[in-house]
Amino acid sequence: SHTMIRRCLSSFTHVADGMPRMVDVGAKQATDRRATARCLVRLPEAVWRAIDEHREIASPKGPVLATAVVAGVAGAKKTSDLIPFCHPLPLENCSITFDTRRTDGCLAIECQARTHAKTGIEMEALTGAATAALCVYDMCKALSSDILITDLHLVHKSK
Repeated sequence: SHTMIRRCLSSFTHVADGMPRMVDVGAKQATDRRATARCLVRLPEAVWRAIDEHREIASPKGPVLATAVVAGVAGAKKTSDLIPFCHPLPLENCSITFDTRRTDGCLAIECQARTHAKTGIEMEALTGAATAALCVYDMCKALSSDILITDLHLVHKSK
């Protein structure tokens, strides 16, 4: 029922009177905040064969992982442009790392983000990891379209 939906929505901080809204963080104190997000990119054999001795993937578009680092950091910096109610945050640090050990046929991507602000940093970490994964997909699709991005999740968040 409509009443039940409103009651359920009232527990969300980004919903007021059934309508989406930005949370007012004006009265909060800024604190150091860190978050780590991770996702997996399942790569087919054709892509794994393209990994060189420096643990880089050579594709027709260039060095995949080096480019994905730039894309992931750029994505984290643009989070508030992409997610409507995210506050713009000053990123004090953002790093993208890869685990190329091929666990279950997957490349693991991790994004760590840090800020000193009044509100979270987890959306920036999640967006950074997702953007890096999308970059890997884009740059490797010429080698194979059988690529799957999966398991995007928050690993750690601190205030």
